[in-house]
Amino acid sequence: MELFTKIYTYGKAPYFLHISERGIFMLRGLTKAGFGTSIEDKQFIELAADFNFQSVDIDAKQFIENYGLPHAKAILEENKIVIGAISLPVEWRKSNEEFQSDIVNLISSAKAAFDLGCTRCFTYILPSTDLKPASFMITAIKRLRACAEILDVYGIRLGLEYVGPHHLQKLGKYPFIWTQNETLELIDAIGKSNVGLLLDSYHWYTTGLSSEDITRLNEKQIVHVHINDAYRLPIEEIKDNDRLYTGEGVIDLPLFLNSIKQTGYNGAISQEVLTPNPPTESVVELMKRSKNGFDKVFSSI
Repeated sequence: MELFTKIYTYGKAPYFLHISERGIFMLRGLTKAGFGTSIEDKQFIELAADFNFQSVDIDAKQFIENYGLPHAKAILEENKIVIGAISLPVEWRKSNEEFQSDIVNLISSAKAAFDLGCTRCFTYILPSTDLKPASFMITAIKRLRACAEILDVYGIRLGLEYVGPHHLQKLGKYPFIWTQNETLELIDAIGKSNVGLLLDSYHWYTTGLSSEDITRLNEKQIVHVHINDAYRLPIEEIKDNDRLYTGEGVIDLPLFLNSIKQTGYNGAISQEVLTPNPPTESVVELMKRSKNGFDKVFSSI
């Protein structure tokens, strides 16, 4: 039973959060994954608010460029929406030329996130590579540390997402990081206090992890969370780009969220639904579908 609503602060931005007799709820969040590519930020934010979501993952820099900083802030505040996290706008997995070109622009992206009160950023790690693993590991540590140092200037944390689906382990010539423990080891090697995990229910499920694998973490180790669901298939047959909406599959999402809640994390839980084909339903229908899934899952936490 809901008791009252209170204003909290997420980064620098205020947000409204429901409190129940079971405690504070984590923020219900959305990414644009699963909604098609045509929806623009203002409409996305307004629809998210209409369906009782509290955060969105969008490109803060592009949002400001499109609307100007004062108007961008006003859109978020009027809809009681915060930016949960931004994607790291740096290609750190490929050539040195690409990395050097991208990292120059990270300062402006971090500044934009800071200006809109967003304090979290994330990137993913593919579980295989065409590069020699030892060399690539050294490169990854150096490059991700450089990104973390820039983000830290603006008070932004960097979440690293391990990727679980088995078919991606064969994408490159050599295996690379694909487990939570390996990712934690990478984080230790990077050696920056603002680097942690991005936990994704899909990767948690496809790597066969348990509740204890999450509850042994602390809030400082978790930067951001993605949620989605999976078809009833053998684990090794589950594809990364063929996910279900929250609450529509076989993943024990109440267990996933309750385990995260035990760590003390109370940030955004952002839905990310990757699909092989664009959705055929309208954005409004997909928002309703997403809300129903969140209602179902969050009622158990």
